[in-house]
Amino acid sequence: MLVKKVKVKLKTVLQARSAALFVQEANRFSSEILLEKDGKKVNAKSIMGLMSQAVSPGTEINIIADGDDEENAISFLSEFIQKEEQ
Repeated sequence: MLVKKVKVKLKTVLQARSAALFVQEANRFSSEILLEKDGKKVNAKSIMGLMSQAVSPGTEINIIADGDDEENAISFLSEFIQKEEQ
C-alpha cells in the first residue's frame, strides 16, 4: 500500500466534470484507490464519494493505492490532481 500527500492545484472544486474525469482515470487501475481528506477516506473510483469530500484548490489530500499497479496509480493520479488547467 502506498500513500502520497498532494496539494490540489485544480482551478475549481473537485466536483461534477473534474470529479468525473478523476474517477474515470482512477478506474483505469486495478488497485484499490482511496482519497483521504481531513481523516475521512472515500473510494476514489466513486463519483459520489469524491463529490462528498468537496476537495477545493489548495486543499491537502492523501491518495492511497493498494494493488498490483499502485505505484503507477499514485503517480498518475497525483499529477492529475496537481494540474492547474482542469
